[in-house]
Amino acid sequence: MTASGPAPAVLVSVGTDFHPFDRLVAWVDGWLAARHGDAVDCLVQFGTSRPPVRAAGVAYLDHAELDRLLAHADVVVSHGGPSTIAEARRHGHLPLVVPRSPALGEHVDDHQQRFARRLDEAGLVRVVATPADLHAALEETLAVPRNRADTPPEPAQAGALEAVRRFGELVDGLFAQRRR
Repeated sequence: MTASGPAPAVLVSVGTDFHPFDRLVAWVDGWLAARHGDAVDCLVQFGTSRPPVRAAGVAYLDHAELDRLLAHADVVVSHGGPSTIAEARRHGHLPLVVPRSPALGEHVDDHQQRFARRLDEAGLVRVVATPADLHAALEETLAVPRNRADTPPEPAQAGALEAVRRFGELVDGLFAQRRR
């Protein structure tokens, strides 16, 4: 608890891909180690990545728990997965997105980078490319009080969000077929 109320909640999700995403976990741990502001309640869903050192961590979340955490989060940091981004947007967040890099062994191809870049250009996410960018974006986002009430997307964004959700389902289905 801070003097002004509960600590802001930061939710970080690396998704469920089998490739580790240690880079994002390390960036968040680095931010927590370097910050001098009020306390934050930070949970990292780390999947197959190494667990966080400074943040609370859980390997995986079921959909109901993810939904609950998104509803109460002040800031959402995500990999470039369409489903996670769509869920964060559904809860009224402008997610901070660090797309996985195939060059770093974090994914099979660059679809997350291309997808996140397009959403960033449309103003639906904020892509961050370096630890310094993430640290600055987290501090900027925490400085703006968030209305924790469920905020539905604007009507103009509803179609885009549905397309993002559907795209995520299609990609998940393709990868499931490939693994079989």
